[in-house]
Amino acid sequence: MLIDTHVWVAGLIRRAEMAGASAVVARRGDGRAGAVILKTYNTLERSARLYVRAQGNDGEPLWIEPVNADTEAQLDAYVERQLRHDPDLWVVEVEDRQGRSFLDEPVANP
Repeated sequence: MLIDTHVWVAGLIRRAEMAGASAVVARRGDGRAGAVILKTYNTLERSARLYVRAQGNDGEPLWIEPVNADTEAQLDAYVERQLRHDPDLWVVEVEDRQGRSFLDEPVANP
């Protein structure tokens, strides 16, 4: 990211809240350069998804779903595994009636 992680996270939370969603930092990582896992929860469908930042073939940043899981517990297990490897990791959770991520960069199709 070109801006500090804490600034980017604050912007994401602000976008979500302005659209009527709820967003929180579930785990605070390195404020300057920590990676981010975004967990979204669709409150109508009662389903969750995870997103992590990656690079596309053209080198441009994009977001991918690192795991396709049937249950939220499986997603949480993935997050826990990542936290063991990267103590600077941020985890941001968004709850929205439409399951929106509020990401400003492209999301790759699963």
